[in-house]
Amino acid sequence: MTTPPATGPGGRARDWRPAWFLIALLVIALDRVSKLWIKKHIEEGTNIPVIPHVFRLSHVLNEGAAFSLFNDAPANPTRWGLTAFSLLAAILVAVLLVRSGRRYSSTALGLALVLGGAVGNAWDRIQDKMVTDFLEVRIYHYHWPDFNLADSAIVVGGILLFFGALFTPSLGAAETAGREAQRGANGPL
Repeated sequence: MTTPPATGPGGRARDWRPAWFLIALLVIALDRVSKLWIKKHIEEGTNIPVIPHVFRLSHVLNEGAAFSLFNDAPANPTRWGLTAFSLLAAILVAVLLVRSGRRYSSTALGLALVLGGAVGNAWDRIQDKMVTDFLEVRIYHYHWPDFNLADSAIVVGGILLFFGALFTPSLGAAETAGREAQRGANGPL
């Protein structure tokens, strides 16, 4: 959903792109710090209960994709494929953010979160050849695959992109509404 542009000095609309890239950098930084903390304080394969029987901090190394997808696939081709896909996705999302991020919108925020998450996980794959996951959720007998902050940012960003696409009027509809408003203010054209 797009809000009216805030005006800056000289009456120009504020450019939100620096803020979006700052959010992406913040996601990367939080992801790095959290993974380093987990590596230092929790031995691999163990966990610390936070909410008994519901939520634990764990230390799991994931050679697959988000939520352990493709974890059983051959290591080298999968790792390189996922790394290449993550980097390509990050470049594509950065380009989309440069093109569409001038205004404040849920779509731009979603792109910033996806960008930060993609770079965060790609960083792990390049540096460690696998991703550190550490958030473990159990609800009754269901065990959600362990995940990390980068995965969370990607999911939240994806949800924002979905709702942005669902509830943002198409450009044609916005132009038609603008013309209708103009016609109402000025009388028949």
